[in-house]
Amino acid sequence: MAFLQRFRVFLTKCIILAPALLQTHAFDNSRSDNQCKFLVALRKYFQFTEICSYWGQNSYGATHTSDTVNWQQGLAHYCQDDTINAFPIAFLNVFFSTGGLPEINLANTCNPTDSGVFSGTNLANCQFLAADIQACQTKGKIVTLSLGGATGAASFSSDAQAQDFADTIWNLFLGGSSSTRPFGAAVLDGVDLDIEGGGTTYYASFISRIRSHASGANKQYYVTAAPQCVYPDAYLGTVLNAAAFDAVYVQYNNFCGLQNYNNANAWDFGLWDNWAKTVAVNKNVKVYIGAPASSTAAGSGYVDAATLGSIAKATRATYSSFGGIMLWDASQAYANGRFDSAVKSAMGAGTGSNPSTTTQATTTLSTTKSTTTTKSTTATSISPSATTTVGTGNCASVAAWASNVAYVGGQQVTYNGHLWTAQWWTYGDTPGGSAGVWTDNGACNLKLVATSAISASASAGHHTTATHSVAFVKAVSSASIISSKASVGARTTLSQSTTSHSAASASSLGVHSSRFFRF
Repeated sequence: MAFLQRFRVFLTKCIILAPALLQTHAFDNSRSDNQCKFLVALRKYFQFTEICSYWGQNSYGATHTSDTVNWQQGLAHYCQDDTINAFPIAFLNVFFSTGGLPEINLANTCNPTDSGVFSGTNLANCQFLAADIQACQTKGKIVTLSLGGATGAASFSSDAQAQDFADTIWNLFLGGSSSTRPFGAAVLDGVDLDIEGGGTTYYASFISRIRSHASGANKQYYVTAAPQCVYPDAYLGTVLNAAAFDAVYVQYNNFCGLQNYNNANAWDFGLWDNWAKTVAVNKNVKVYIGAPASSTAAGSGYVDAATLGSIAKATRATYSSFGGIMLWDASQAYANGRFDSAVKSAMGAGTGSNPSTTTQATTTLSTTKSTTTTKSTTATSISPSATTTVGTGNCASVAAWASNVAYVGGQQVTYNGHLWTAQWWTYGDTPGGSAGVWTDNGACNLKLVATSAISASASAGHHTTATHSVAFVKAVSSASIISSKASVGARTTLSQSTTSHSAASASSLGVHSSRFFRF
């Protein structure tokens, strides 16, 4: 018994992240605790699954404004046991602000309005958090900085600007040095990209520069991202294919969310697994299932802990890229009866069984996605009373488009006598509609009897950016007490535009514009 107690303490001190820990660029924790290498192999053998939880936005407070007792606590509060293994701190929401430095907003914990800023900047001074960050890292937790959020529509104008910004992030938060480090002497473990607006050009240069700095460091640094479940992600799709990531926290809600796990036309983890193995720069990248930590953390996608644990076990047994569960967020999980602990207990170790008898769809991925669609205008004239063969589309055996079916890039349908091909994942978008998702391949090869002149033309295409609906509640407000993430009122339909919502904010109890961030 004494041995088991000592061994349990040993395990607690040596928490290791992610299943494929011994692979290059896998999401692992190779700090200075090399004495725990035995546990790396042990953890891999027993197929432990990891829990990642965002912290910093007081999501529970945004939806429970009067229950202040359960609002977000300091980071160290969530590191007291070995349930949660990684914490992306959310968010650095403004890239370029006063004095050329960025802004961070951690809701009720630290923000520019209530916590003070460094002179000549709007960068909040949160150096009191250094002790919390270091305490969590001492316990084996990975603590990173999440960039973006629902209101963080930042972009770069050139490779040089992206690289300079990477230098800034390195010096302010990672292994560099500066007199304006928001977390003082604490050195974070990497960066997370939660890009939900702006442009994604030059982000690969940003990541490359971070990797370059990290290559000569004496500790491991990580680069992660949080795309939406719709593949490819509207903002991160091209970045994910161009730079090496250690993990992606796929936000599973909307039509492709956890609530539709049993729908083979909706649940698409197989697409992300295939991306990880055949498209991703780092073939050891880990794919996490992102889930709301309570019913108030998102407008859709919430399932109970037992169901989520069962899904995790089935996914782990089927897909080798599976890395674990990401939760939005820590405050919601704790207020929801320690949802994080219940999920981890439910998914346990081993292979598990599929909670559904539905066969999951497997689809070959396209490695590129264009955000610009140009449709040509065609016209066909038919003489009166003439029997004519028209069109070039081969519609044989092609099913008609259905509004309640999800389609992935490359799939074809017929609609209004034409053959259409989906350019990327789509649900409920009518062929020829404003979303620009479908390519018109021409009229079907059919015999038509025309009694009068007929003119058929396809509307000219237009530049569209597939802005898939966001998932969980993440929006940064400028006040302190309420979550920077958007309040719950969620979009439950998958459309091509992003809706704005309002979240109460507490410093002055004003209302600040926000929108659904992924969780």
